[in-house]
Amino acid sequence: MREPTHRRRLLILAICCMSLLIVSLDNTVLNVALPSMREDLHADVAGMQWTIDAYTLVLASLLMLAGSTADRIGRRKVFKAGLVLFTLGSVLCSLAPNLESLVAFRAVQAVGGSMLNPVAMSIITNTFTEPRERARAIGVWGGVVGISMAAGPLVGGLLVDTVGWRSIFWINLPVGLAALLLTIRYVPESRAPKPRRPDPVGQLLVMALLGSLTYAIIEAPAAGWTSPETLLLASVAALALAGLLIYEPRRAEPLIDLRFFRSAPFSGATVIAVCAFAALAGFLFLSTLYLQDVRGLDALDAGLWMLPMAALTFLSAPLSGRLVGSRGPRFSLLVAGVAMSASGVLFAAFDAETSDVTLVLGYVLFGLGFGFVNAPITNTAVAGMPRAQAGVAAAVASTSRQIGGTLGVAVIGAVLASGLAGPGEAGFVAASRPAWWIITGCGLCVLAVGALTSGTWARSTAVRTARRLEPAEAPEPASR
Repeated sequence: MREPTHRRRLLILAICCMSLLIVSLDNTVLNVALPSMREDLHADVAGMQWTIDAYTLVLASLLMLAGSTADRIGRRKVFKAGLVLFTLGSVLCSLAPNLESLVAFRAVQAVGGSMLNPVAMSIITNTFTEPRERARAIGVWGGVVGISMAAGPLVGGLLVDTVGWRSIFWINLPVGLAALLLTIRYVPESRAPKPRRPDPVGQLLVMALLGSLTYAIIEAPAAGWTSPETLLLASVAALALAGLLIYEPRRAEPLIDLRFFRSAPFSGATVIAVCAFAALAGFLFLSTLYLQDVRGLDALDAGLWMLPMAALTFLSAPLSGRLVGSRGPRFSLLVAGVAMSASGVLFAAFDAETSDVTLVLGYVLFGLGFGFVNAPITNTAVAGMPRAQAGVAAAVASTSRQIGGTLGVAVIGAVLASGLAGPGEAGFVAASRPAWWIITGCGLCVLAVGALTSGTWARSTAVRTARRLEPAEAPEPASR
């Protein structure tokens, strides 16, 4: 297959970014619509958590399967199927008559979404083969998250206030259809030279682990943290984790190749992805409930209040991609960790939401930090790995993001539900303070792990790991 021209590569990048746009936009729009959905569907806090976590949970469970399947049967083929399923799921969500069906249709969306982001990243990795050019492409990819954060609250707020919450799912239709047509026309087919075999046992263990853990956390405030139901689910999660650690290394071609984690940058990127996206999910969940339920703002006004956070993410993500390409991931990760931690401290220690100035400052700091963190996560996950493993490596990074988002909503929602006692702003601020400390801890984890896994020693482990994974193929140079 001929190497695509520079113009063709940019077009492929734009098509892949369209898939990221609809997936990211769907989450940011949904957060703004939560109060309206809760009122219309008569749901409680746990019900709202499930509208988010049903999507991220299924997505996290299937991402690695989708990545390895795409490497085996064709990345464009799987990408097209994902666009069709995600668009269909969006239509079904807009027609959901009750909370239970909405949660089920969100799962349908997630099945399609699992075929989009990791596969798109694999397509990008195999299209932009020069490490510095790839880092810049990933910076553009990260900027799309900023666009979704900027447009999501505004577009979602406008649609919710004028048409209703069901209309937030309609915006996926034109973008999804356009991306599908462009994919058919312009994206070349590609496969891994040595794709992995299916691993149904590993897939079931992953689903059991994530499903039981998430269900236990969300339902624990109502059932009780020491109730038989909660303890049973926690035991299932522990057994599934033990099963993965014992079973996967014994397979020649496992679903999760634990050898990836011998690379310190890859392991660090995985931990950072979980922490950063847990912080983001918890931040958006708390902010939406505070602005609409406590301050009494409508959806559009709440979206405008979150615009500073989105704008900083949009501006800093491409800058972070360029810095990663020229200087390596360390600086971006340090900026991200400091800014996200500072934002969390403002809310946890100084009750930033009680003052307009500190509220905006907290949003600005978090947007800056999150904008800087995405590019180094993605680039570090695939840099230094053989191109034949690009789909699996990208899928592990994407899975880490979704696990973080799932746990962020589950844990923050559970902490909030457990602490809500008093009415009004004072009651919400008091109940949310422990949740903000958790978000602060996530920021500190980004800072510490980023500093530890982005040095010379860490890069050498990435090169050694790549050689073990694919001895016959020379590894690509790891990012500096």
